[in-house]
Amino acid sequence: MATIAPERTAQSTTGMKVIDVDTHLSEPEDLWTSRAPARFKDRVPQIGEVNGVTSWVIDGNLAIGLGASASSVFHKDGRTSNGIEFASWRNADVIPASYDAKERVALMDESRIHAQIVYPNVMGFGGQNTAGVDPELRLISTQIYNDAMIELQEESGERLFPMAALPWWDVKAAVAEARRTHASGLRGININSDPHRHKDAQGNPLPDLGCEYWNPLWEVCEELDLPINFHIGASEQSMDWIGTAGWPSLSVNHRSGLAGSMMFIDNGRVIGNIIYSGMLDRFPRLKFVSVESGIGWIPFIMESIDYQFKSLINPSNLLHKPSDYFRKNFYGTFWFEKHDLSHVIEQVGVDNCMFETDFPHIVCLHPEPLAYMEEGLAKLSFESRNKVMSANAARVYNIPL
Repeated sequence: MATIAPERTAQSTTGMKVIDVDTHLSEPEDLWTSRAPARFKDRVPQIGEVNGVTSWVIDGNLAIGLGASASSVFHKDGRTSNGIEFASWRNADVIPASYDAKERVALMDESRIHAQIVYPNVMGFGGQNTAGVDPELRLISTQIYNDAMIELQEESGERLFPMAALPWWDVKAAVAEARRTHASGLRGININSDPHRHKDAQGNPLPDLGCEYWNPLWEVCEELDLPINFHIGASEQSMDWIGTAGWPSLSVNHRSGLAGSMMFIDNGRVIGNIIYSGMLDRFPRLKFVSVESGIGWIPFIMESIDYQFKSLINPSNLLHKPSDYFRKNFYGTFWFEKHDLSHVIEQVGVDNCMFETDFPHIVCLHPEPLAYMEEGLAKLSFESRNKVMSANAARVYNIPL
């Protein structure tokens, strides 16, 4: 079925229940301390000082996160951050919709967004920021975060849908937490894309995600229909906000801009590894989401891995052509892309693309995110626009419309 329709002037999302599949929570500064058992209250994530600098810390003095930043670029006085100015803003400085469920839902109503998927800041997009402490503290910190997210979803009236953080350093604990959070209403999981760079709870090197060690987790994700989300920057290997991508002679803002673009493309590495590993022949019903990575690079990467695979891998270890797995098992997310977006969506697959805003981060769409999308979506048929702005996400995350 053709997806490209004639030019339209009507609003591209009129009548749709739009689902935004990537937003972030500015965690309340007492999120962990207000819920921690007494013996952990001084050790769980909280605001403290490291070498005289105010910061999120864990285990008393180990810095995590970006200072004590709310990671929101919208100041409560109406300003939007100039470059990385926001790094010095705490929750008290930013708009309440960054951290408060009711205020977020009110802002969603103003923006004509029905639901949002929510990711963390403090513990890292893949939970990697807590790697320097003992497994027991990491586990209780992860469970407290998930408990708070269960509360957030309920408080929002089932409009905000946080993804569960997993204790991925212990596959048995990860399976248990996936089951626990699903039973409490959470609709998906969020994990580290490169656990093999870490050790397990016993201090042994972890295998990469393509190894059979992870089969129990994939089994429960198939059983419970849990999407597996890989947010950009979900591991030390992929995280590079300012560091190595830009040349030293560039300004901090220039280097940050370049690093952000390179992180988008790095998710192609994660997707390629999952496909090449053969795990999708063992678990054909898994759903993977490449979060905050854009979609324009996907057709090139898929064509490239097909070509390289055919040239180098003989006999094949896969039942299908590599790119066929993308259409069956993967989803990409878009927000800033405008130029020829309708055609790119058609190339990637209308059933494989979902809309996001990345609110309240520095590259997010705000205000009027749907107005921003008018140009890019205008050439898509109504059916296709409804899929990428609503129906695909409802299907992936099991959100009733």
